[in-house]
Amino acid sequence: MTKEIFISNDISQKIQKFDSIIFDCDGVLVDIRNSYDHAINKTISAIMKELFNDEIGDVVTSKIHFGLKSVGGFNDEVAVVYAIVMTLAASKKSEIEFEKLIVDVISNANESGINSIDDYFKDRNIDLIEIKSKLDYENSRKVSYIHKIFNQLFYGPKLYEEISNEKSQFYDEPLIDLDDIVLDDNLMLKLKNRFGTKISTVTGRGKFAFSYSMKKFLDNFDMENSVFLEDRPLNLAKPNPESLIESISKINSKCSLYIGDSMEDLLMVQKCQEQGYDVSFCGIYGSSDEPKLKYELFQKNDAPFILESIQELPKALNLV
Repeated sequence: MTKEIFISNDISQKIQKFDSIIFDCDGVLVDIRNSYDHAINKTISAIMKELFNDEIGDVVTSKIHFGLKSVGGFNDEVAVVYAIVMTLAASKKSEIEFEKLIVDVISNANESGINSIDDYFKDRNIDLIEIKSKLDYENSRKVSYIHKIFNQLFYGPKLYEEISNEKSQFYDEPLIDLDDIVLDDNLMLKLKNRFGTKISTVTGRGKFAFSYSMKKFLDNFDMENSVFLEDRPLNLAKPNPESLIESISKINSKCSLYIGDSMEDLLMVQKCQEQGYDVSFCGIYGSSDEPKLKYELFQKNDAPFILESIQELPKALNLV
């Protein structure tokens, strides 16, 4: 698609009022198409092999990934893995082709995330209690089977052992090393000139993963007043607004700009606004495998500010 920038009249009038900028990480500061997105398919394959002795290739196409992400409840990549594994298991039980079943699953999913997946199969009397129990998604991330498999593949054996004090069952190279950092020194300097110390992150990543990939820029972020949701209880996951409210409050911001790339991010900002916080949303669409659809999704849901990349922030915000 041709490069598109959308700035609403409301945002145009507020640009000079923003006193802080808060970033999501994945899809914003970091292009994760070769790292996290690849880890989704590798985790699904590993789980299907281990639990069902089923050899499968990459089943999550860009359309499936976008479809789940667009409903607002699957910011966590492991939730995407959960949805796909449950659908694969249901396909085996019901003898409905996966490709057909996943389309219906996505059309019935919503911002409640995995709960909407569970409800879908429950309503259709497809018993997945046993596989749900094995995946153990809702348990602590350090204990949960599905989270552990994902993390072993994402971090690789050395980093995984450093984080968890456990040996990995895999020997693959760490996928986190395939993160493509979008932020650079020039942009960081312009952001610091404008926002000073009021630059933070509210991300689904844990602090370790954020620090590992963004190590070059950590001194520029208010790490103490950032929120790393992988390190928090699952009920605080986006679009729950508590994490963004926490960061806004702690950096003492009166007028914030949150940069995200997902429906969860947009919903989170809207929930903050409903609670009286002066925060605006900027949607990034260029890091999606389906950039045109992402742009249209943001427009359809009244995102007031849409950019292809954070590299367009200097022009959009008149940064010098």
